[in-house]
Amino acid sequence: MPDESPKRLIVVGDRVLITPEEGEERTNVGLYLPPTAVESRQVQGGRIVATGPGTPMTEPASMDDEPWKIHGPEVKYLPMQAVVGDYALFFRKAAVEITFEGKKYLVAPQAAILVLVREVPADEPEE
Repeated sequence: MPDESPKRLIVVGDRVLITPEEGEERTNVGLYLPPTAVESRQVQGGRIVATGPGTPMTEPASMDDEPWKIHGPEVKYLPMQAVVGDYALFFRKAAVEITFEGKKYLVAPQAAILVLVREVPADEPEE
């Protein structure tokens, strides 16, 4: 009998999981992409559906030790700028396409993201 327990993707490090938007000149959030970028597939957009915890940080006192000897109480992470729900425009060649439970996703490092579009709630002032 196969294992039918539910599975979920866990994004690690400073990576994001993106539901890709197919190459259009105008994205669904109003960004305009020049035809050369769309045709050459240099950049792509999509909605972030999950993020990793961020970049792991070492404790300053333990920087001289070998990383495999560090057994701190908990790992601290430099938080991510990207959050679930953001629309990301990113370098396509830095992303890896995966299929999970019949859906296509892209996994990309945060460093590959060019810009994020975030909806600001109506009751929150814009920065």
